[in-house]
Amino acid sequence: MAELNTKDIEILELLQSNSDRSSTEIAQQLNMSQSPCWRRINRLEQEGIIQKKVAVLNREALGMELVAFTSINLREASRKNMEHFESEVSLMDEVVECYTITGAWDYMLKVVAKDIRHYEQFVRNRLLEIPMIGQIYSNISVTEIKNTTELPLRQQL
Repeated sequence: MAELNTKDIEILELLQSNSDRSSTEIAQQLNMSQSPCWRRINRLEQEGIIQKKVAVLNREALGMELVAFTSINLREASRKNMEHFESEVSLMDEVVECYTITGAWDYMLKVVAKDIRHYEQFVRNRLLEIPMIGQIYSNISVTEIKNTTELPLRQQL
């Protein structure tokens, strides 16, 4: 785990909320000189703390109205089956997150789809084609209360 100080956290918080900010802008907001600020950002990138900078898109504005949380159990939880399932799922555009989980289910997927019909076709034509899947259980999101990509950095201090 990386050693972060208060300035590192402040820089990361600013970048999390808007990665378009220049090192000059960040330095001004944090009352720093530009060069040390740029060096810190560069170090955070080299250490892999900043993985990449992306644009966060509005899925609803793009016509993707459905979010489903899909629980999966494999027929048999062998290493080969897990690797094959994970390989297949990683190629599915609709799956935006995939986790192995503890408890009654083997995997939890977050799936984004245009609508319920698109999701049904995705399950029928993509997920059910993976032979090692034993059970699928879907929870459809009704209302999005909170959705953020920002990590709780203050707990690092």
